[in-house]
Amino acid sequence: LQLDLFFFIISKLRKDEKDTIYKLDIKELSNLTGKRYNGAYLHKATADMGSRMLEVEDAKEYRQIWMFQQIRYLKGEGIIEFDLTKYVLPYLFQLKNNFTSYELAAALRLTSKYAKRIYQICSQWKDLGETKKYDLQDFKKMLGLLDEKGNEKMERISQLREKVLDVAVKQINEHTELNVSYKLEKRGKTFKNITFTVKPQALAETIPFDLEPSIASPIGLAPHQVENAGRLLAQLSITTPALVATILASAAHVAACNKFAHDLKTGKHAKAHSLSGLLLTILGLKKPTNGPLFDAATTKQG
Repeated sequence: LQLDLFFFIISKLRKDEKDTIYKLDIKELSNLTGKRYNGAYLHKATADMGSRMLEVEDAKEYRQIWMFQQIRYLKGEGIIEFDLTKYVLPYLFQLKNNFTSYELAAALRLTSKYAKRIYQICSQWKDLGETKKYDLQDFKKMLGLLDEKGNEKMERISQLREKVLDVAVKQINEHTELNVSYKLEKRGKTFKNITFTVKPQALAETIPFDLEPSIASPIGLAPHQVENAGRLLAQLSITTPALVATILASAAHVAACNKFAHDLKTGKHAKAHSLSGLLLTILGLKKPTNGPLFDAATTKQG
């Protein structure tokens, strides 16, 4: 729940807004996550969040920062009012810059706390296609599975696979714009390291509430629809700036891309020789017989 609230706060940050107060509608959060929240559960979660201290250090100074000045519950309205500190805002905006509105909504759909954390980790490496090699013990600490005294919640590797890794990978692949897999590496008879492969994917899902828009979109379309179309183009290696701009500037093209993404997910285009070529043909940007309107060299797959 703390992660749900944290992602929700980040999704609502307003650019060029100096006000530190943000009101979050619990019904809105519940509609997105599919969970019901009772008062006592929320009170405990926000109390724990309020007690957390953030540490920031550079060559000149070491700082301790708290997130909230106060948290108010507006009775009868289902609203929680978070009054953020001015010192934490720059760091929260820095985090928001790593996520599109669609990605924040997708992260909120993850029900496993381990899936949420692994999604955050993988998101940092999505442009490289693979995470760094994490020492398995350090990785467990990052997930809260190993404390400072060396006590483990899941000692057997089979437990880690079944209850953490496999669940997280399944949820991330079903609900987010990332397709991930993991590889455990042995040293002798003991597993020592873990690496995740990270690939973009397009999902034809809708966001059931309005997040702060992160990109401009054609009239009649929500920002997440354009973002989803952009992810599909990246997935198919359609990356030429002029071509991408042409597609994303058209409401009809964006709608066709989202339908194509849905068809991909349901296996409709499984036998297509060139998915990028097929999409460009559907969009009318490539002729099926007499050659493309945009040269095939504009994509890596042709």
